[in-house]
Formats: sequence, structure tokens, C-alpha cells
Amino acid sequence: MTAADAAVPARGAERRLAGHNRVSTQALTSTAQGVAGEVLGVSPTLIRASWRDDQGYLALSLALPIGIPSLTRVLQDPQLVAGFGGSIWERVHAAKGEILDRVTRISGSTLSRVDIRVTGIRIQGGGRVR
Repeated sequence: MTAADAAVPARGAERRLAGHNRVSTQALTSTAQGVAGEVLGVSPTLIRASWRDDQGYLALSLALPIGIPSLTRVLQDPQLVAGFGGSIWERVHAAKGEILDRVTRISGSTLSRVDIRVTGIRIQGGGRVR
């Protein structure tokens, strides 16, 4: 085998290119806002996302309002809360894992945790459809 043969990747082998790939903080933030918006039914423009180091992993903190049915409608139809995916706490708790998995899968970055702070509410019409 010559040096030229060694430089050519074997059939089926992954070709490696020199250089670095970096995903910017802004790209990660936009990804997190989009994913959280989809998962929780909130416009991404209303979501604040911040990052911190967590022993070599990324910890994501989100601050956002959440949609709820009007309280008058809930009094008339208590099952409406279930149509929205449960209580605010249940929805936010369930969303953490899904947001973590989706942001990790899309960005390739390893997240250690997702913290969600509900900053307000937005009255919405019917229940969410999943």
C-alpha cells in the first residue's frame, strides 16, 4: 500500500474533512424557542431562552407564558382542562423531556436539563389537539 492509497477512504468508510463545526448560541436559542413553542403551543417570539454550563453539558432555561382556557369556560366544562393537556404544572412537567430530546436531536448538542418558568398566561379558545 502506498501513501496515496492510504489517503483514499475505503469504500463505505466515512470521509472526514478538516475543520471545525460550531452551532452558535443564537442558533441554539432559536431552535429551543421553536421546539418549546411547538410543544407548549406558544409563539416562539414570546419565549425567552438562556443557556448555562452544567458540568460540560448545556442546561436550558425557558421563560414563557402558557395558554389556558378561560376560567368561565372551565367552570362550565371542567373537562376542558384535560383538552389542553392537563394543568399548567402537568403540561410544563411533561414538556421538559420532550423539549430536551428534540433540541438534542435537532442541534446535536447534549442537554443536561430543561428548566421552565411560566411567566404569565394567555387565554386560548378550544383545547389542544395532539
